[in-house]
Amino acid sequence: MDYQKVIDRIHGELLELWGQGKVADYIPALAKVNPRQFGIALITLDGQEFLSGDAGVCFSVQSISKVFTLAMVTRHIGDGIWKAVGREPSGNPFNSLVQLEHEQGFPRNPFINAGALVVTDRLISLYPHPKDAILEFVRGLCGNDDIYYDKEIARSELDHADRNMALAYFMKSFGNIENDVDILLDVYCHQCAISMSCEDLARAFLFLCNRGTNPLNGEQVLTVSQAKRLGALMLTCGFYDESGDFAFRAGLPGKSGVGGGIAAYIPGNLSVTVWSPELNRHGNSLIGMEALERLTTDIGNSIF
Repeated sequence: MDYQKVIDRIHGELLELWGQGKVADYIPALAKVNPRQFGIALITLDGQEFLSGDAGVCFSVQSISKVFTLAMVTRHIGDGIWKAVGREPSGNPFNSLVQLEHEQGFPRNPFINAGALVVTDRLISLYPHPKDAILEFVRGLCGNDDIYYDKEIARSELDHADRNMALAYFMKSFGNIENDVDILLDVYCHQCAISMSCEDLARAFLFLCNRGTNPLNGEQVLTVSQAKRLGALMLTCGFYDESGDFAFRAGLPGKSGVGGGIAAYIPGNLSVTVWSPELNRHGNSLIGMEALERLTTDIGNSIF
């Protein structure tokens, strides 16, 4: 399969969609991002790398970071995390309060904001220096020590974190948040502000492609069972209230972020990341969603 030819063709064909989406503006620092950027990085499990467009440009990974923090917590407490957060699709926007109230502070899954806050809260309980630990973990996954937080975006998120703060305090009232909410929001906003390129992210997802073992250094990040379950959650919950449509169109486990990135993979085969900042009405990259649907169609391969 000539992956380079495939992703170059997809990149060229989808540039005509620029202007049909909207850059996230509820975080002012994200609103300043140039919308006319589009990168694709595809890395096979045997180490072949294929890049197209703006694949080397760093961007804010936002909710893609939830995969990393969930892996960090799962490797320490295993199934214990499911006592605090569910495993079902939400069918609601990522920052919804309605469902959380109805279900008494127990978030539906770890990839909506409420669930991710619970995961980050448990991470704070596990690590004395959680922000340093997150960076160290991500750097190890992608083999790049030059990964940092975008401080401007982290500050912008903290300055506009009222809804996430409301989610955290509401869950704390039910005893589902262990730590100080201000500390929790600081760590959470920083994890969302991790700055990575498509190339870095595609490498970072190879451990999931490889049944929990990082092929870059041989480290067993998760057990085979844990990696399988994380992939299942990404397939069913990784795109908020558009998760079912993405599974239908692309047939991949993946995770999106409002920075315009999507990271996905085919188990035992390849990892792929796309990035284009303009979002659709669900908060997922408009071009990115289309790109991954075309990719699995063109290569004749997905998890199905």
